[in-house]
Amino acid sequence: MLAQRFERLDHLLTVCRPWWQYQPYHHLAIAFAGEAPELAALLDGLSLEELNRLDGDMAALASLLAPWIPQGAELQALSELTRFEADPVECGKAMALHMPGRKQAQIEAFTGCLPPHAGPYLEWCAGKGHLGRLLSVHRRAEVTSLEWQGALCEEGRRLAERDGARMRFIEADAFAAESVALIAPEHHAMALHACGELHTHLLEGVAARGARGVTLSPCCYHLIRGTHYRPLSGAARASTLGLSKADLRLPLQETVTGGARIARLRELEVVWRLGFDCLQRQVRGVDAYLPVPNMQKSLLTGSFEAFCRWAAERKGIALPAGLDYDGLLARGEARYGDVARMELVRHLFRRPLEIWLGLDRALFLQEQGYRVELGEFCAKPMTPRNLLIRAVRG
Repeated sequence: MLAQRFERLDHLLTVCRPWWQYQPYHHLAIAFAGEAPELAALLDGLSLEELNRLDGDMAALASLLAPWIPQGAELQALSELTRFEADPVECGKAMALHMPGRKQAQIEAFTGCLPPHAGPYLEWCAGKGHLGRLLSVHRRAEVTSLEWQGALCEEGRRLAERDGARMRFIEADAFAAESVALIAPEHHAMALHACGELHTHLLEGVAARGARGVTLSPCCYHLIRGTHYRPLSGAARASTLGLSKADLRLPLQETVTGGARIARLRELEVVWRLGFDCLQRQVRGVDAYLPVPNMQKSLLTGSFEAFCRWAAERKGIALPAGLDYDGLLARGEARYGDVARMELVRHLFRRPLEIWLGLDRALFLQEQGYRVELGEFCAKPMTPRNLLIRAVRG
Protein backbone atom coordinates (compact mmCIF):
# COMPACT_ATOMS: atom_id res chain seq x y z
CA MET A 1 0.00 0.00 0.00
CA LEU A 2 2.81 2.40 0.91
CA ALA A 3 4.73 1.46 -2.23
CA GLN A 4 1.73 2.02 -4.52
CA ARG A 5 1.01 5.41 -2.99
CA PHE A 6 4.65 6.41 -3.38
CA GLU A 7 4.76 5.26 -7.00
CA ARG A 8 1.68 7.32 -7.92
CA LEU A 9 2.82 10.40 -6.01
CA ASP A 10 6.25 10.17 -7.57
CA HIS A 11 4.73 10.01 -11.07
CA LEU A 12 2.46 13.03 -10.51
CA LEU A 13 5.13 15.16 -8.86
CA THR A 14 7.52 14.36 -11.71
CA VAL A 15 4.98 15.17 -14.43
CA CYS A 16 4.08 18.45 -12.71
CA ARG A 17 7.59 19.55 -11.79
CA PRO A 18 7.54 22.71 -14.03
CA TRP A 19 4.77 24.04 -11.77
CA TRP A 20 6.71 23.75 -8.49
CA GLN A 21 10.38 22.95 -9.01
CA TYR A 22 11.67 26.51 -9.35
CA GLN A 23 12.28 29.46 -7.01
CA PRO A 24 9.84 32.41 -7.33
CA TYR A 25 12.34 34.87 -5.81
CA HIS A 26 14.58 34.34 -8.82
CA HIS A 27 11.95 35.63 -11.27
CA LEU A 28 11.15 39.29 -11.96
CA ALA A 29 7.67 38.38 -13.26
CA ILE A 30 5.31 35.40 -13.01
CA ALA A 31 7.39 32.47 -14.25
CA PHE A 32 4.59 30.72 -16.14
CA ALA A 33 3.03 33.83 -17.72
CA GLY A 34 4.32 32.86 -21.17
CA GLU A 35 3.09 29.25 -21.05
CA ALA A 36 -0.17 29.93 -19.21
CA PRO A 37 -1.20 33.57 -19.76
CA GLU A 38 -4.83 32.90 -18.79
CA LEU A 39 -3.75 31.49 -15.42
CA ALA A 40 -1.39 34.42 -14.82
CA ALA A 41 -4.24 36.82 -15.60
CA LEU A 42 -6.62 34.92 -13.31
CA LEU A 43 -4.18 35.02 -10.41
CA ASP A 44 -3.36 38.67 -11.07
CA GLY A 45 -7.03 39.46 -10.53
CA LEU A 46 -7.01 37.97 -7.03
CA SER A 47 -6.38 40.16 -4.00
CA LEU A 48 -3.79 39.19 -1.38
CA GLU A 49 -6.67 38.32 0.95
CA GLU A 50 -8.09 35.93 -1.65
CA LEU A 51 -4.65 34.39 -2.17
CA ASN A 52 -4.34 33.79 1.59
CA ARG A 53 -7.79 32.19 1.72
CA LEU A 54 -6.93 29.80 -1.12
CA ASP A 55 -3.63 28.99 0.55
CA GLY A 56 -5.58 27.54 3.45
CA ASP A 57 -8.00 25.53 1.28
CA MET A 58 -6.19 23.05 -0.95
CA ALA A 59 -9.43 21.59 -2.33
CA ALA A 60 -10.51 25.03 -3.56
CA LEU A 61 -7.04 25.70 -4.94
CA ALA A 62 -6.97 22.37 -6.80
CA SER A 63 -10.37 23.21 -8.31
CA LEU A 64 -9.22 26.69 -9.38
CA LEU A 65 -6.04 25.34 -10.99
CA ALA A 66 -7.66 22.23 -12.57
CA PRO A 67 -7.76 23.63 -16.15
CA TRP A 68 -3.96 23.90 -16.06
CA ILE A 69 -3.03 21.28 -13.42
CA PRO A 70 -5.64 18.51 -13.67
CA GLN A 71 -3.59 16.30 -11.35
CA GLY A 72 -4.24 18.56 -8.34
CA ALA A 73 -7.25 16.73 -6.90
CA GLU A 74 -5.50 13.35 -7.05
CA LEU A 75 -2.37 14.82 -5.47
CA GLN A 76 -4.45 16.10 -2.56
CA ALA A 77 -6.22 12.75 -2.18
CA LEU A 78 -2.87 10.94 -2.07
CA SER A 79 -1.76 13.38 0.64
CA GLU A 80 -4.56 12.46 3.03
CA LEU A 81 -3.36 10.40 5.98
CA THR A 82 -5.22 8.71 8.81
CA ARG A 83 -4.85 10.17 12.30
CA PHE A 84 -3.42 7.63 14.74
CA GLU A 85 -5.69 6.73 17.64
CA ALA A 86 -3.87 8.14 20.65
CA ASP A 87 -3.95 7.04 24.27
CA PRO A 88 -4.89 9.90 26.60
CA VAL A 89 -1.67 11.39 27.96
CA GLU A 90 -1.48 14.61 29.91
CA CYS A 91 1.36 16.43 31.63
CA GLY A 92 0.73 17.50 35.16
CA LYS A 93 1.02 21.22 35.87
CA ALA A 94 4.38 20.84 37.55
CA MET A 95 5.85 18.76 34.71
CA ALA A 96 4.53 21.21 32.08
CA LEU A 97 6.00 24.22 33.87
CA HIS A 98 8.99 24.61 31.51
CA MET A 99 7.26 23.48 28.30
CA PRO A 100 5.86 26.03 25.81
CA GLY A 101 2.11 25.41 25.44
CA ARG A 102 2.12 24.22 21.84
CA LYS A 103 5.18 22.03 22.43
CA GLN A 104 3.45 20.47 25.45
CA ALA A 105 0.43 19.57 23.32
CA GLN A 106 2.70 18.05 20.63
CA ILE A 107 4.58 15.96 23.21
CA GLU A 108 1.35 14.68 24.74
CA ALA A 109 -0.05 13.75 21.32
CA PHE A 110 3.21 12.08 20.21
CA THR A 111 3.50 10.08 23.44
CA GLY A 112 -0.09 8.88 23.08
CA CYS A 113 0.72 7.45 19.64
CA LEU A 114 3.78 5.41 20.65
CA PRO A 115 3.26 1.66 20.12
CA PRO A 116 3.23 -0.70 23.10
CA HIS A 117 6.74 -1.19 24.49
CA ALA A 118 7.85 -1.77 28.08
CA GLY A 119 11.20 -0.09 27.51
CA PRO A 120 13.92 0.85 27.32
CA TYR A 121 13.56 3.84 24.98
CA LEU A 122 16.13 5.98 23.19
CA GLU A 123 15.22 9.66 22.77
CA TRP A 124 17.16 11.18 19.86
CA CYS A 125 18.05 14.92 19.81
CA ALA A 126 16.34 15.21 23.18
CA GLY A 127 16.86 18.85 24.15
CA LYS A 128 15.81 19.02 27.81
CA GLY A 129 14.17 15.61 27.46
CA HIS A 130 10.57 16.79 27.81
CA LEU A 131 9.33 13.91 25.64
CA GLY A 132 11.40 11.27 27.41
CA ARG A 133 10.44 12.59 30.83
CA LEU A 134 6.71 12.42 30.13
CA LEU A 135 7.07 8.96 28.60
CA SER A 136 9.15 7.66 31.51
CA VAL A 137 6.62 8.85 34.06
CA HIS A 138 3.60 7.77 32.00
CA ARG A 139 4.89 4.24 31.17
CA ARG A 140 7.31 3.81 34.08
CA ALA A 141 10.01 3.08 31.52
CA GLU A 142 13.76 3.65 31.28
CA VAL A 143 14.80 6.33 28.77
CA THR A 144 18.23 7.20 27.41
CA SER A 145 18.23 10.75 26.05
CA LEU A 146 20.89 11.87 23.57
CA GLU A 147 21.58 15.61 23.31
CA TRP A 148 24.69 17.46 22.14
CA GLN A 149 24.26 20.65 24.25
CA GLY A 150 25.60 20.13 27.75
CA ALA A 151 23.47 22.83 29.34
CA LEU A 152 20.29 21.17 28.06
CA CYS A 153 21.47 17.81 29.41
CA GLU A 154 22.05 19.35 32.84
CA GLU A 155 18.61 20.95 32.87
CA GLY A 156 17.09 17.68 31.67
CA ARG A 157 18.73 15.76 34.52
CA ARG A 158 17.39 18.28 37.03
CA LEU A 159 13.85 18.05 35.67
CA ALA A 160 13.99 14.24 35.52
CA GLU A 161 15.03 14.05 39.16
CA ARG A 162 12.30 16.50 40.14
CA ASP A 163 9.60 14.44 38.37
CA GLY A 164 10.91 11.00 39.27
CA ALA A 165 11.68 10.00 35.68
CA ARG A 166 14.07 7.11 35.01
CA MET A 167 16.34 8.91 32.55
CA ARG A 168 19.98 8.88 31.57
CA PHE A 169 21.29 11.84 29.57
CA ILE A 170 24.23 11.45 27.22
CA GLU A 171 25.94 14.55 25.86
CA ALA A 172 27.09 13.66 22.34
CA ASP A 173 26.87 14.57 18.65
CA ALA A 174 24.10 12.53 17.00
CA PHE A 175 26.32 12.06 13.93
CA ALA A 176 29.19 10.53 15.93
CA ALA A 177 29.81 6.78 15.60
CA GLU A 178 29.56 6.35 19.38
CA SER A 179 26.05 7.85 19.30
CA VAL A 180 24.82 5.29 16.77
CA ALA A 181 26.47 2.62 18.94
CA LEU A 182 24.04 3.59 21.73
CA ILE A 183 21.15 2.13 19.71
CA ALA A 184 20.49 -1.31 21.20
CA PRO A 185 18.33 -4.19 19.89
CA GLU A 186 15.93 -3.75 22.84
CA HIS A 187 15.43 -0.02 22.19
CA HIS A 188 12.41 1.69 20.74
CA ALA A 189 13.89 4.92 19.40
CA MET A 190 11.87 8.13 19.18
CA ALA A 191 12.36 11.63 17.85
CA LEU A 192 9.88 14.49 17.79
CA HIS A 193 10.84 17.01 15.08
CA ALA A 194 14.47 16.03 14.72
CA CYS A 195 15.77 18.06 11.79
CA GLY A 196 16.88 16.85 8.38
CA GLU A 197 19.74 14.38 8.37
CA LEU A 198 19.57 14.06 12.16
CA HIS A 199 16.44 11.97 11.78
CA THR A 200 17.49 10.10 8.60
CA HIS A 201 20.74 9.21 10.38
CA LEU A 202 18.65 7.80 13.24
CA LEU A 203 16.60 5.66 10.85
CA GLU A 204 19.74 4.24 9.27
CA GLY A 205 21.18 3.57 12.72
CA VAL A 206 18.00 1.85 13.90
CA ALA A 207 18.08 -0.45 10.86
CA ALA A 208 21.81 -1.16 11.11
CA ARG A 209 21.68 -1.91 14.84
CA GLY A 210 18.46 -3.93 14.69
CA ALA A 211 16.50 -1.87 17.20
CA ARG A 212 13.06 -3.09 18.26
CA GLY A 213 11.37 -0.10 16.67
CA VAL A 214 11.25 3.63 16.02
CA THR A 215 8.63 6.38 16.14
CA LEU A 216 9.54 9.56 14.36
CA SER A 217 8.03 12.88 13.36
CA PRO A 218 10.32 14.41 10.70
CA CYS A 219 11.07 18.11 10.33
CA CYS A 220 13.27 20.57 8.41
CA TYR A 221 13.91 18.31 5.43
CA HIS A 222 16.28 20.89 3.88
CA LEU A 223 18.90 20.60 6.65
CA ILE A 224 21.18 18.24 4.78
CA ARG A 225 24.94 18.27 4.38
CA GLY A 226 24.97 17.86 0.61
CA THR A 227 23.44 20.04 -2.10
CA HIS A 228 20.75 17.48 -3.03
CA TYR A 229 18.51 15.06 -1.20
CA ARG A 230 19.85 11.55 -0.69
CA PRO A 231 16.93 9.09 -0.97
CA LEU A 232 16.76 6.25 1.54
CA SER A 233 14.48 3.65 -0.05
CA GLY A 234 14.97 1.68 -3.23
CA ALA A 235 11.81 3.21 -4.70
CA ALA A 236 13.03 6.76 -4.11
CA ARG A 237 16.51 5.98 -5.41
CA ALA A 238 14.89 4.77 -8.63
CA SER A 239 12.95 8.02 -9.02
CA THR A 240 14.06 10.73 -11.47
CA LEU A 241 12.75 13.39 -9.08
CA GLY A 242 16.03 14.95 -7.93
CA LEU A 243 15.45 17.36 -5.05
CA SER A 244 17.63 20.34 -4.17
CA LYS A 245 17.83 22.00 -0.76
CA ALA A 246 15.52 24.70 -2.10
CA ASP A 247 12.96 22.06 -3.16
CA LEU A 248 13.08 20.54 0.32
CA ARG A 249 11.99 23.86 1.85
CA LEU A 250 8.62 23.70 0.08
CA PRO A 251 6.80 21.55 2.69
CA LEU A 252 7.96 23.92 5.43
CA GLN A 253 6.03 26.80 3.87
CA GLU A 254 2.93 25.43 5.56
CA THR A 255 3.03 27.14 8.95
CA VAL A 256 0.79 27.85 11.90
CA THR A 257 -0.03 31.54 11.83
CA GLY A 258 1.67 33.68 14.45
CA GLY A 259 -0.92 36.44 14.36
CA ALA A 260 -1.39 39.65 12.40
CA ARG A 261 1.80 41.32 13.62
CA ILE A 262 4.00 38.35 12.66
CA ALA A 263 2.29 38.19 9.25
CA ARG A 264 2.95 41.90 8.63
CA LEU A 265 6.62 41.55 9.58
CA ARG A 266 6.96 38.51 7.31
CA GLU A 267 5.43 40.45 4.41
CA LEU A 268 7.66 43.46 5.08
CA GLU A 269 10.77 41.29 5.13
CA VAL A 270 9.88 39.68 1.79
CA VAL A 271 9.16 43.08 0.21
CA TRP A 272 12.51 44.42 1.42
CA ARG A 273 14.41 41.36 0.22
CA LEU A 274 12.81 41.65 -3.22
CA GLY A 275 13.56 45.39 -3.31
CA PHE A 276 17.18 44.69 -2.44
CA ASP A 277 17.27 42.02 -5.15
CA CYS A 278 16.30 44.69 -7.68
CA LEU A 279 19.04 46.92 -6.25
CA GLN A 280 21.81 44.30 -6.39
CA ARG A 281 20.95 43.34 -9.98
CA GLN A 282 21.21 47.03 -10.94
CA VAL A 283 24.46 47.71 -9.04
CA ARG A 284 26.25 44.47 -9.95
CA GLY A 285 25.02 44.42 -13.54
CA VAL A 286 24.14 40.75 -13.08
CA ASP A 287 20.55 39.76 -13.77
CA ALA A 288 20.45 36.92 -11.22
CA TYR A 289 19.07 36.45 -7.73
CA LEU A 290 21.56 36.84 -4.85
CA PRO A 291 20.54 35.18 -1.54
CA VAL A 292 20.81 37.34 1.58
CA PRO A 293 21.54 35.80 5.02
CA ASN A 294 18.94 35.52 7.75
CA MET A 295 18.42 38.78 9.58
CA GLN A 296 17.55 40.01 13.04
CA LYS A 297 13.88 41.04 13.02
CA SER A 298 14.90 44.26 14.77
CA LEU A 299 16.22 45.44 11.38
CA LEU A 300 12.60 45.70 10.23
CA THR A 301 11.99 48.54 12.70
CA GLY A 302 14.46 50.68 10.75
CA SER A 303 14.38 51.94 7.18
CA PHE A 304 14.53 50.11 3.86
CA GLU A 305 17.72 51.99 3.03
CA ALA A 306 19.36 50.80 6.27
CA PHE A 307 18.37 47.23 5.43
CA CYS A 308 19.90 47.57 1.95
CA ARG A 309 23.14 48.85 3.45
CA TRP A 310 23.19 45.92 5.89
CA ALA A 311 22.53 43.39 3.09
CA ALA A 312 25.10 44.98 0.76
CA GLU A 313 27.73 44.82 3.49
CA ARG A 314 26.99 41.13 4.08
CA LYS A 315 27.39 40.40 0.35
CA GLY A 316 30.44 42.61 -0.19
CA ILE A 317 28.64 45.07 -2.50
CA ALA A 318 29.68 48.73 -2.59
CA LEU A 319 26.59 50.93 -2.96
CA PRO A 320 26.91 54.05 -5.13
CA ALA A 321 25.43 57.35 -4.04
CA GLY A 322 22.13 58.57 -5.43
CA LEU A 323 20.21 55.28 -5.45
CA ASP A 324 16.43 55.67 -5.68
CA TYR A 325 15.47 53.72 -2.57
CA ASP A 326 11.81 54.73 -2.81
CA GLY A 327 11.64 53.42 -6.37
CA LEU A 328 13.42 50.19 -5.44
CA LEU A 329 11.03 49.67 -2.54
CA ALA A 330 8.06 50.17 -4.88
CA ARG A 331 9.51 47.52 -7.21
CA GLY A 332 9.84 45.17 -4.24
CA GLU A 333 6.19 45.76 -3.33
CA ALA A 334 5.11 45.04 -6.91
CA ARG A 335 7.16 41.84 -7.02
CA TYR A 336 5.67 40.68 -3.71
CA GLY A 337 2.32 40.11 -5.40
CA ASP A 338 3.91 38.11 -8.23
CA VAL A 339 5.85 35.97 -5.75
CA ALA A 340 2.70 35.33 -3.70
CA ARG A 341 0.88 34.17 -6.85
CA MET A 342 3.71 31.85 -7.88
CA GLU A 343 3.98 30.47 -4.35
CA LEU A 344 0.24 29.79 -4.27
CA VAL A 345 0.56 27.49 -7.30
CA ARG A 346 3.61 25.78 -5.79
CA HIS A 347 1.71 25.24 -2.53
CA LEU A 348 -0.59 22.81 -4.32
CA PHE A 349 2.45 20.48 -4.19
CA ARG A 350 3.55 21.36 -0.66
CA ARG A 351 1.87 18.51 1.24
CA PRO A 352 2.27 15.94 -1.59
CA LEU A 353 6.03 16.48 -1.52
CA GLU A 354 6.09 16.07 2.26
CA ILE A 355 4.16 12.80 1.96
CA TRP A 356 6.65 11.67 -0.73
CA LEU A 357 9.47 12.33 1.75
CA GLY A 358 7.61 10.54 4.55
CA LEU A 359 6.96 7.55 2.33
CA ASP A 360 10.64 7.35 1.40
CA ARG A 361 11.48 6.99 5.10
CA ALA A 362 8.67 4.51 5.69
CA LEU A 363 9.61 2.35 2.70
CA PHE A 364 13.24 2.30 3.80
CA LEU A 365 12.22 0.85 7.17
CA GLN A 366 9.89 -1.60 5.45
CA GLU A 367 12.79 -2.79 3.28
CA GLN A 368 14.77 -3.40 6.49
CA GLY A 369 12.13 -5.77 7.86
CA TYR A 370 9.97 -3.43 9.94
CA ARG A 371 6.17 -3.26 10.03
CA VAL A 372 5.57 0.39 9.23
CA GLU A 373 2.65 2.78 9.54
CA LEU A 374 2.54 6.36 8.23
CA GLY A 375 -0.09 8.71 9.62
CA GLU A 376 -0.67 11.90 11.60
CA PHE A 377 -0.20 12.27 15.35
CA CYS A 378 -2.11 15.55 15.73
CA ALA A 379 -4.18 18.13 13.88
CA LYS A 380 -2.39 20.73 11.75
CA PRO A 381 -3.25 23.73 13.98
CA MET A 382 -1.06 22.11 16.65
CA THR A 383 1.76 21.74 14.10
CA PRO A 384 1.79 21.32 10.30
CA ARG A 385 4.73 18.93 10.83
CA ASN A 386 2.30 16.28 12.03
CA LEU A 387 3.57 13.27 10.08
CA LEU A 388 4.32 10.23 12.20
CA ILE A 389 6.29 7.17 11.12
CA ARG A 390 5.76 4.22 13.46
CA ALA A 391 7.81 1.07 12.89
CA VAL A 392 8.22 -2.17 14.82
CA ARG A 393 10.53 -4.97 13.83
CA GLY A 394 8.55 -7.79 12.21
